[in-house]
Amino acid sequence: MFGSTPAEKKAAANAIESELEPNTKKAADRAKENTSAAARTLDGWETASGLKKVTETWDQQVNLLMGRLSTEKTSLRGASGLFVQNDVHTGDQLRALGPKSKLDGL
Repeated sequence: MFGSTPAEKKAAANAIESELEPNTKKAADRAKENTSAAARTLDGWETASGLKKVTETWDQQVNLLMGRLSTEKTSLRGASGLFVQNDVHTGDQLRALGPKSKLDGL
């Protein structure tokens, strides 16, 4: 089934949910905290305003990444169901050909 089973798709979606999303969020928050702390320490210097801008850009990039991870997780979970539905539908169509079909009973 396109190189992976429904169980593998489910496992990948679960890994995104239980590992990638929380670990990415944790790492992003830590980096933001450190950068914000550095900006506060350098308050009054041009470097502080630069770090604040970096923090804003960082937040945007993290939000995009978290959204992408969520989309991939949802897609993996949805794909498994769609493939199974397609297989069932195809089987129903083949069975509708009648008992004289050579494919009957497969």
